Amino acid sequence: MRISEIKQTSPGKLCICLEDGREIKSTLATVTDLRLFSGRELDGEELEELRLSSLRSLAREKALEYLSQRQMSRKELRTKLLQKGMDEDTADYCIRWLSDRQLIDEESYAAAVVRHYAAKGFGEGRVRQELQRRGIDRELWEEALEQMPEGTDKLDRFIAARLTDPDDQGQVRKISAALFRRGYSWEEIRSALRRFQGEAGDY
Repeated sequence: MRISEIKQTSPGKLCICLEDGREIKSTLATVTDLRLFSGRELDGEELEELRLSSLRSLAREKALEYLSQRQMSRKELRTKLLQKGMDEDTADYCIRWLSDRQLIDEESYAAAVVRHYAAKGFGEGRVRQELQRRGIDRELWEEALEQMPEGTDKLDRFIAARLTDPDDQGQVRKISAALFRRGYSWEEIRSALRRFQGEAGDY
């Protein structure tokens, strides 16, 4: 099969036109690597190499684009690529390619997730949920959580801003439930309520 034309469609992106009317979207990197030019004859094996190389090159660029927008775990990026129409083999190839080049840094991502949710006043339980939801490797959780700042001040401020009557058990239960949803343990909540009351309480 002869290449009838190679035309640029956008910076770094090319379209390889074949003599039978087919067009293959590709990249400058693929055209350079495979030494393609107008008039070159491709046998079946070379044509398949062109198709696969073009597919993967475009997929890599798309994956890099997503990572440039925000940090992601391997799981998040794979899901994103599949949602955008990539087949599983191509998505898995992209994840391997990026991981081999250390372009996906789940360790720093885990630390960033911990810092973000700690700064928003969430407890360790909620942070663990977020790490799990984002598909971050469990082996990285504990190290990231060790960097989590003490949440006592945020707990105390939360209670002080909302608890107007420590003797109102309905109000206490409502605030306790809100803190539990934010990822604090019942023991942490009870301790904070005792500090607020100023003496031991039966919470």
